Order: sequence, then C-alpha cells, then structure tokens
Amino acid sequence: MSLRIIYMGSPDFAIGPLSMLIEKGYTIPAVVTVPDKPAGRGRKISISPVKRFAMSRQIPVLQPENLHEESFISQLRNLDPDLQIVVAFRILPEVIWKIPAKGTFNLHASLLPQYRGAAPIQWALINGETETGVTTFFLDKTVDTGKILLQEKVRIHPDETAGELRDRLMAEGSLLVMRTVELIGTGSYTLIDQSIPGPEERFLKKAPKIRKEDCRLDWTSSSLAIHNRIRGLSPAPGAYAEFTIPGKEPFQLKIYRSHLQLSPIHQPPGHIVTDHRSCLGITTGDGIVCLDEVQFPSKKRMTISEFLRGFSLPENLRTL
Repeated sequence: MSLRIIYMGSPDFAIGPLSMLIEKGYTIPAVVTVPDKPAGRGRKISISPVKRFAMSRQIPVLQPENLHEESFISQLRNLDPDLQIVVAFRILPEVIWKIPAKGTFNLHASLLPQYRGAAPIQWALINGETETGVTTFFLDKTVDTGKILLQEKVRIHPDETAGELRDRLMAEGSLLVMRTVELIGTGSYTLIDQSIPGPEERFLKKAPKIRKEDCRLDWTSSSLAIHNRIRGLSPAPGAYAEFTIPGKEPFQLKIYRSHLQLSPIHQPPGHIVTDHRSCLGITTGDGIVCLDEVQFPSKKRMTISEFLRGFSLPENLRTL
C-alpha cells in the first residue's frame, strides 16, 4: 500500500529513516522540523540537519514556532497524511498525533519501557549497560508510554562512546522504521502494552535531559563509573573536570575518551599521575582513570600526547 507520510525530526539521528523512506518510494508531502536559530560565536543562522537533507531532496519543510498554532494544524490536515513518523523531535499535542487515520509512531533509542526520556543513549552508557536497542511505538498522551510496535536489541561495546552507539542505533532504527511502516501499511501488527504495575515502576531507569551538573566528573566515584560517564557524554555535551593552580583561576578540561589502569593506588582521589609525555591519569575512589582525548575551552580536541606536548603540567596542579 502506498502511504502519504509526514516526517518529523531535527538532528542527524533522524536523517537515516527519512532517507530510507524516500529510497523506498514513499510519498513525503512535508517534513516538520525545528525553526532556524542563531548559533555559535558569530550567531549565524543554523538550520537543522533534517531540514538541510529535506531541502536537498526538494521536500517541503514546515517549521512551526508553536505546535498548537491552528494555522500549522490546518496545514497538516490539508496534507492529508495516512501516517506520521516522529524521530528525535518535540512532544506533540494530541490534536496533531491524532490527525492521520493510521496514527503517529515514534522511534526511540532504547528498549522501552526502560530509558524513557530525552537522552536514552547517554544514560544507558553512563549506567554501564551492556545492551540497549530501538523501539517503535504509537504516540499516546504520556511521553514514551504508547503501545509498542517493534523492538530490536543492540549489544553495547565495552569502550563505545555515545556518538558511536548513536550511529549504530540510527542504522538499526532506520531498518526498524521501514519494517514498522510496512506492517502498518498491511495492518498486520500486534501491539505490546507498556503499562507497568505500580510497585515495579521503581525498577525502570529514566533518561532525562543531560544537565551541566551531570557532566562534571567526581573523582571519588569508582574508575568504571567515571569511565562510563566520559564515554556516555562523548562527543556532546562532553564530560569535564576542573583543575586549579594555586593563585590562578580554575580551568575546565573536557574529556572525550579514557581507559582504566588496573594498578594499586597510594594517593587520594583526584591526584594527578603523569609521565609528562604520553600518560595523564587521575586517581579515583578505587583506581586510576587515564585520559586519552581532551579539549581546552575554545581549542580543538587533542590526544593526551598532543596535550602534554603543548601544556607543561606544573607540580602544584590540582583537581577540584
């Protein structure tokens, strides 16, 4: 069955499914994405990756400031969609997700009902999960709780970063979206209810939006917890540590990659261990985390060898 599909999304993660829908010949009367906005130091106007992609394929783009605007809702109705697909967009009001006769479904980067929320990839890594996945589900009144259409499990590699996992989930998610569209087109699908008995809800792990305080490293934590936080926040927004030299202003260092050093420690957490050439480690609550890739504010990312060649570590350098 040929379906008219309105596609809603904004970041790179949402490009893969859209590209595959176009390749398979589905009719996309419009793509909905976030409004353009100024970004960066020069405050140049930035457009979403999905808008850029849609424009390259000559697909009309809608960018409502307010999803409740009657003019926008009328536009969607006039496009007469059979189905709407949401991938990494905004929370839709009920009046919008009820427009298509065949409903509106979302692609979520976790195995729901686990990791409901805005940052499922980051929190799965931060929490040290070894498995995650992608889920398609029909939208409902409460965020990320609608009935599940399909799921696909994905193993997490031990040192994988959020960026690397996102790329793999995008590929798996694109395939899952296609399978979901085909099932909806034929009407041959079975829905799985996400409801969880009250007492069991406490076992659900959440994935709220990452805050700045989530990014600061606590060296009293275990080495593994710190390593997981670093990879879970890489490449964005990036974990960071604060350092100080007595008599000078503290500075931040973002950390994108690390590894664990299994050796006895004889210093309190936060002590700096370095050979001043290729190794910079920080003691933790139970070991040492070695930094592999870092970045000064407003500077480019660099390996730890590059960092140590360009920055002479004073003996009185301390972590905060």
